[in-house]
Amino acid sequence: MKYAAALGLAWLLLSLPPAGWAQPQGPSVSGTLGAVGSDTMAGLMLRWGEALTTRYPDINVQFQASGSASAPPALLAGTTRIGPMSRPMTDDERHAFVERYGYPPLELRVARDALIVIVHRHNPLPDISLDEVDAVFSSTQACGRAPIAHWETLAEGDTGPRGPIALHGRNITSGTYGVFRQRVLCDGDFRPKVSKHMGASAVVAAVGESYGAMGYSGYNHLTPSVRPLPLSNRQGRPVMPSDTTIQNGDYPLSRYLYIYVNLPPEAPLPPAERAFLNLVMSAEGQQITRAAGFVPLPMDTLEAQRAW
Repeated sequence: MKYAAALGLAWLLLSLPPAGWAQPQGPSVSGTLGAVGSDTMAGLMLRWGEALTTRYPDINVQFQASGSASAPPALLAGTTRIGPMSRPMTDDERHAFVERYGYPPLELRVARDALIVIVHRHNPLPDISLDEVDAVFSSTQACGRAPIAHWETLAEGDTGPRGPIALHGRNITSGTYGVFRQRVLCDGDFRPKVSKHMGASAVVAAVGESYGAMGYSGYNHLTPSVRPLPLSNRQGRPVMPSDTTIQNGDYPLSRYLYIYVNLPPEAPLPPAERAFLNLVMSAEGQQITRAAGFVPLPMDTLEAQRAW
């Protein structure tokens, strides 16, 4: 397995099968499978790709993990048939695809995830509300709450950090950035002082190194250096992120992860892409989803989406 990076683009070239996956009997499949999109899903795509090349060693898998915003242009340009995204396509992205091809992209929900608000592991803040998160991260306060810039305004009492809240988040090409801006900031703007990171792991590391920091990341990137905050919904009930609360949608910032596919009506997918999607939507594929730190989907939900 080799890794190469240029201008922030991570290429994952998969050739070696992992241990523990048996080679199934059946016709051989070969070819090149390319995918461009979400860096949040990079580890998950890597594991799916490893399982695929174990089954079909003649498939060459290339994943470019440069952010969800890179998937629609790549699909539009025809440089890939598969675009993983940690957010749904926007109306403009979908419209541009339909204008180019005359049909919409196939949208597949492949896993559940959540956006998690994190603080340093020793920060005693008990929980936070959606309105408070907007007040902390937003420069426009589109949700209607006065801005919060210091810990003294957010946390009562003498314990905990004092002074300015150091903010960390994702860069603009990230689907996580877009979902957070839409669902937490009410489509408002981030504060200029939010440090923007290329990957969720960098956000977690930065918050874990600073007692006075706050950030947001995906559920599967949590480490012992940070603590996820229970998040109060609009009714005021704090909810801790967990597999159960993310799966049933109780956690306010639960979300789906997607794979978009350029599939013309009545046309079959090439064998490599078909084999990959069959794996993703299988019980084995969802076991990989769980192992990668995401929340798998029920099999009936997956089967209902089959269209290839």
